[in-house]
Amino acid sequence: MSAPPSSAPELSVVVPVFNEGGNVEALAARLAPVLDRAVASWEVLLIDDGSRDDTLSRAKGLNERDPRFRTVSFSRNFGKEIAIAAGLDHARGRAVVIMDADLQHPPEMIETFVAHWREGYAMVFGQRTDREADGPIRRALTRAFYRLFAAFGETPLPDGAGDFRLLDRKAVDALRAMGERARFSKGLYAWIGFRSKGVPFDVAQRASGTSKFNARKLFRFAFDGITSFSTLPLKLWTYVGVVVSACAFVLAMYFVIDTLMRGVDVPGYASLIVSVMFFSGVQLISLGIIGEYIGRIFAEVKRRPLYIVGDRVGFDEPDPASVWVARDERRRA
Repeated sequence: MSAPPSSAPELSVVVPVFNEGGNVEALAARLAPVLDRAVASWEVLLIDDGSRDDTLSRAKGLNERDPRFRTVSFSRNFGKEIAIAAGLDHARGRAVVIMDADLQHPPEMIETFVAHWREGYAMVFGQRTDREADGPIRRALTRAFYRLFAAFGETPLPDGAGDFRLLDRKAVDALRAMGERARFSKGLYAWIGFRSKGVPFDVAQRASGTSKFNARKLFRFAFDGITSFSTLPLKLWTYVGVVVSACAFVLAMYFVIDTLMRGVDVPGYASLIVSVMFFSGVQLISLGIIGEYIGRIFAEVKRRPLYIVGDRVGFDEPDPASVWVARDERRRA
């Protein structure tokens, strides 16, 4: 992968947006002065993840007023993780900042990120100092997930780290080289390594709208993280099988000895039904875990593109995704 062209900006800011029409203009108003102070040249990439409100029209208005605000709009909703990947594909800067559009990630932090980047850090990430905006149950589950990932994942995640971060071009190129479909960006950031530094920050209230992550999406996101970076769920059922088999053997020996000493006893109907239902449940759960991994293999071997671009605002150069596809086709030929 080649370096960005000489005309590329010093810094690119990637902002995934989904139904954030009420936030994009407020974000731009705070972001532009910060970037003017922090770097000599910049661009902001709004990655519209299939929004159904006026996000795209407002993004086009930003581009008309300032061509440094550019937009990539998906043909449908592909999810935040894919939007981040698309932003990295389109970013031209020597460094790239990833942040949310709801202003919970303070734009003023970018100046600190850039200062540490110039000190030689390839990755500078924001660390949440508190989670008061989350409910107590969500906070407890988040802590449990981080502990679980640290214990069984390929590499531990920095406490409180999220997507709000600056990436040097070499880190961006490393992430772009990973074409996996089930993406867990927090794990990918940790996996690629490089010299990193955390910067604590307080999470602000959302400027407008509500969070797009409900409990079901968060659980799915956490499950994707574990299965993308650990085979523990598969290994676990091997151990469960060994324990169940050992218990069955011990129980069988008990029945043999009891029959020899006390004669044949009539088995209990209730205990039989409970045992059958319990072990049937264990088998179905284990098959479900195996199915999750097989489903990921199935998605990978199909080699569908990560995303489909429906519209691009402010771009003169070709779509990077189509360039990569053409390059792969030439290699296969």
